[in-house]
Amino acid sequence: MAGELVGGAFLGAFVSEGLTLLIAEVKAVLDFEPVSKELASTMEDLLPIVKDIESLHGDDKLKTLMVTIDEAKVLVKKCLAVKKWNLFRKNEYTKEVWKIQKDMLSFFQLQLQLLLFKNQAQFKLVLEAISNKLDRPSVPATHVFRNLCSVRKPDKALVGFDVPLNLLTKKLVNDSVSSSLLVFGAPGCGKTSLVTHLCHNKDIKEKFKHIFFNVVSSTPNFRGIVQNLFQHEGYEALTFYDNSQAIVGLSDLLHELKEDGPILMVLDDVWPGAESLLKDFRDNIPFIPNFKILVTSRSYFQDFSFTYDLKPLKENYAKDLLMKCASRPDEASQAEYDFYLEKILKRCNGFPLVIEVVGSSLKGKPKYVWKGQVDSWSLGETILHNASVLACLEPSFYALNPHTKECFMDMGSFLEDQKIRASVIIDIRVELGGLGGSSSTVYMKYLNDLSSHNMLTLIPLGRKEPEDGFYNDFLVTQHDVLRELAIRQSELKAILKRKRVNLEIRGDNFPDWCFDLKKPINARLMSISTDDQFSSNWVEMDCPYVEALVLNISSLDYALPKFISTMKKLKVLVIINHGLYPARLSNFSCLSSLPNLKRIRLEKISITFLDIIPLQCRSLKKLSFVMCSFGEVFYDTEEELGVFKAPPSLEEIDIDYCYDLVELPFWVSEVVSLKTLSITNCNKLSILPEDIGNLSKLEVLRVCSCICLSELPETTERLNNLRFLDISGCFQLEKLPPEIGNLKKLKKISMRNCYRCNLPNSMKKLEDLEVKCDEGTTFLWERFKPKMKNLTIIEEETEHNLNSFL
Repeated sequence: MAGELVGGAFLGAFVSEGLTLLIAEVKAVLDFEPVSKELASTMEDLLPIVKDIESLHGDDKLKTLMVTIDEAKVLVKKCLAVKKWNLFRKNEYTKEVWKIQKDMLSFFQLQLQLLLFKNQAQFKLVLEAISNKLDRPSVPATHVFRNLCSVRKPDKALVGFDVPLNLLTKKLVNDSVSSSLLVFGAPGCGKTSLVTHLCHNKDIKEKFKHIFFNVVSSTPNFRGIVQNLFQHEGYEALTFYDNSQAIVGLSDLLHELKEDGPILMVLDDVWPGAESLLKDFRDNIPFIPNFKILVTSRSYFQDFSFTYDLKPLKENYAKDLLMKCASRPDEASQAEYDFYLEKILKRCNGFPLVIEVVGSSLKGKPKYVWKGQVDSWSLGETILHNASVLACLEPSFYALNPHTKECFMDMGSFLEDQKIRASVIIDIRVELGGLGGSSSTVYMKYLNDLSSHNMLTLIPLGRKEPEDGFYNDFLVTQHDVLRELAIRQSELKAILKRKRVNLEIRGDNFPDWCFDLKKPINARLMSISTDDQFSSNWVEMDCPYVEALVLNISSLDYALPKFISTMKKLKVLVIINHGLYPARLSNFSCLSSLPNLKRIRLEKISITFLDIIPLQCRSLKKLSFVMCSFGEVFYDTEEELGVFKAPPSLEEIDIDYCYDLVELPFWVSEVVSLKTLSITNCNKLSILPEDIGNLSKLEVLRVCSCICLSELPETTERLNNLRFLDISGCFQLEKLPPEIGNLKKLKKISMRNCYRCNLPNSMKKLEDLEVKCDEGTTFLWERFKPKMKNLTIIEEETEHNLNSFL
């Protein structure tokens, strides 16, 4: 027994000495900050615990910790050998460092529970501290997106695709010769639906251990796809300066992944002109066994191991699909129904997309609507090209009510295959639609109508229904053929007479019509799309009637065109960056002279709040920042504000997925006209302004999914007009202001995943309160049930689907 004690004490001392040496070695790994600092800090916190265990004569279970320490020493040597330029290895070892830290914390959490009975007073507080550290989410310096290349779940059953589905499955699973496969066909024939179902096929999922799905479209970006693949696998964003670097990185990644098993790469919707991208994937990557590429395209490409020409549905399958989409009207006989089916199928020409759109428009409608639909079509033959497909879709467009048509046509202002926030469409429609400022719910209904007619797809990120006018949680996508339909409807008139103008610039090459303008453009909505080669060398244009401007940009540095300053009627400005990194804007001051500008929305833009202050837009109502970068230093003071005066009409500030937002600027508390403040999915936000109580008109405060926010300022209890508080997802939030119960107008609280929040006793003063919780937070309100008048607790679960956004 004595020998065992001596051995245990010796082992404990050896572990503490080893841990001390390891701490010094980790601090020397300078190229891996901040992860090395975090690991060293964790080990310094744990060292006293090891010594405490030694004082209890050691324990053989410390051998497990010794193994982790030995692994860490090996990892430190690897890190020291990594060159600064080797981003791949740095990211690989960074993940291992985080794993070492987690292993150490998990070890102590378990062992301290086992040792707790020996000395409860000594170990109880330590155990709680370790549990808190394990529970607390780690927020890396650079946010890492995951699952960027996942295959979306099929949203509908396939009809008539059994033959291509079985054939492609056999080629991918059993054919070792066919390493590159092409599925091509006309737009709207179901290529994407086919490969989506294929990727979820049981045999395919068993065969391939890694399946990557990438949408390419008309603007192929090889480096962007490779970057997404790395981030999909959990690496931080890598910078590839040219395609050759990206080829090397992709080759390294695939060689690493092939150890797990076969790999399938899907490149969906590849347009003509993307031959170089296909070459990079197929020919320039060194041979990797069991690596296969599946491409879908409208066009045929040469040099594929296997090609499949996807034809429109045969008549029997087309009829089955149409009958599934729209059953027989009650008052129609079977003969009449068959007659309508025949006419519709002839017009639809076997295209699944067209059949689904037309069928959905007739679903549940009376017989006269079917007859009117059939009578509206000419009897001319259709041919299989783009114009024919669009012509098939036009009657469904004409059947929409005027406001729904406008929403649909607005979709043509955005790039194809993009996931657009519903709030963007609604912002534009509210200002251009003529229904008044409180019409957002009406336009959301129109988007739902379009979704029910398969004219677009509406994807909820979390809640299935909008909550209190918040539409950021809904994405809108649209098939590229339907987008072409929207654009076609906008282009029926000459350039100068159009209500909508879409200007697409490749490099610095403007369309010819830009140089021939002799009169002002009359459009109310203008969309300008540029690629990453655009140098901001603008052609001057006269656009005095534009009320909504959408800028789709891709370059890292982007100068706003000077002619914006002449758009005196401009009400809505939307800037969406489709590049890999936040774009830096210049010439932002051109917005200052716009007297009617009401809404500014920036997505993936690098900006500081001090850039906003000089604008002084007196009509500004709403500011929106999505996935923007504010930089490390952006906090302002009263001295920096100078003569700043808050926009007298600013009613809403919306900040979403801005990962480096740590603290709101001082001036937000000075916007006394503010009615809605929404800060969502900002992982680093830790505090709200202490003077937030100055916002006397604030009605909605939303700090949803801000995981580092631990409390609300006590001045929150001065927000006497507050009616809705959303703190869902703030699972580090520990308390609310003690007198928040004095807010008599507060009628709604949403607090899913807030199980740590301590509710003050003043809550019992609130009447007619509706609280939305999940199962883990409902118990917080149980004690208030007997004390509160008309308390309603609604328990619901919500899964936030971030992958749909990314």
